[in-house]
Amino acid sequence: MNSTSENITFAAIPQHIAIIMDGNGRWAQARGLPRLAGHRAGTENLRRIIEACVEFGVKVLTIYAFSTENWGRPQDEVSGLMNLFDDVFERELAELNRQGARLIHIGRTEGIRPGMLKKIHNGEQTTRDNQRLTLCVAFNYGGRDEIVHAIQRIAQDKIPSEEITDELVSRYMYTAGLPDPDLVIRTSGELRTSNFLIWQAAYAEWVFPETFWPDFGREHLMEAIHEYGRRERRFGLITTQP
Repeated sequence: MNSTSENITFAAIPQHIAIIMDGNGRWAQARGLPRLAGHRAGTENLRRIIEACVEFGVKVLTIYAFSTENWGRPQDEVSGLMNLFDDVFERELAELNRQGARLIHIGRTEGIRPGMLKKIHNGEQTTRDNQRLTLCVAFNYGGRDEIVHAIQRIAQDKIPSEEITDELVSRYMYTAGLPDPDLVIRTSGELRTSNFLIWQAAYAEWVFPETFWPDFGREHLMEAIHEYGRRERRFGLITTQP
C-alpha cells in the first residue's frame, strides 16, 4: 500500500497521470458566462491539481492544453485562448518553480507566436532542475501528428527498418525519457480519447468523471486514483501469467 503525507492511503499511486481538461465551455454556459470565462476558470483550477499531484506523490502530470485541431475553433475563442495561455505561462511560472515542478512542452512549435514560445522556453529552462513533479503541457499537440513527426525524424536519421522497434519509436516521441501514462482522466463525462497520447496511452487505465474541469478538485483526483488502484492491469496478458 502507498500513502501520502496526510496519511491518505492508496492501493497504488500512478507514476504518470494524463488529463484531458474537458468541459470548460459547458461549465461557463451553464452559468450564463462566455466560453472564455470557463477556460480562465480551468487554468485557475490547474494549480489545485498540480498541488494535489505533488501531495499524492505523482511524478509526471501531462495536461492537454490545446490540440492541433483546436486552431479550427472560432477565431475570437482561439485569440482569447492564446492571450490566456500567454498570461498563464508567465504568471504561474514562479508557483510551478516553488512547487518543485519541471515544465516540459510537448507538441509542435510551428504556429505558436514568438512571444509565447519564448516564455515556454524560459519556463523549461527555469524549472529544468526541479524533481518533485514533471508537468508536460501538450500545447499545439495531436497524437497522430506526433507519430507522423516521429516517423519523419526516423526517416531523416536513415534508420534501417529492421532496427525500428517500439522502444526506438518511443525515443522519437515528444515524451522521450518519460514513463508512459498509467492513468488518463477525461473530465466532463465525454467518452472519447480525442487524439491524446495515442501511442503512449496504449495500456493506460482510463476514467471518465462527469465533473467539468473547472470543478474537478483534489477529492475528484483522489477518487480517480482510488479507482486506478482497484483496476487489474494486465498489459494484454491474463491474470495467471507473470
